[in-house]
Amino acid sequence: MLINVPQYIDVEDKVAGPLTIKQLGWLIALGIMLLILWNVVPLAGFLVIGFPLAVIFVSLAFFRPYGQPMGSFVFYGIMYFFKPKVYIWKRAPQNIINIPQKAKVTENFAPDKHLTAESLKNLAQLLDSEGNEYNEGIEDILKKQPVKKA
Repeated sequence: MLINVPQYIDVEDKVAGPLTIKQLGWLIALGIMLLILWNVVPLAGFLVIGFPLAVIFVSLAFFRPYGQPMGSFVFYGIMYFFKPKVYIWKRAPQNIINIPQKAKVTENFAPDKHLTAESLKNLAQLLDSEGNEYNEGIEDILKKQPVKKA
């Protein structure tokens, strides 16, 4: 059974010609702001305030620094100044109840850490043969290991 896998899922849908809904929203907001500004201030003030306002809204609509929308870029830039720069680890409360504790391991005696020449020879023979040739001398070495109690 063949299923078509959707491609280009990160591309926004076009609403009005080549404009997406976000771009159209920014341009409508720009138009409303310019209309209000036209009715409130004289022509010289409209040109001084309107041109930078148009540049800001057009950049919010179309400019994509580092592949992300300008609105997100500005939002993350503002949040950078208000959030702490150092991460402080906070331990999450644990709701685990009645955890059995491990019993302490004690040794009966101190192991003999000195190996004789014969025990080294037996160990070397076992390692060289990759476990195929087993010698009874190795059993004695293994018996000397300390017994741990739980």
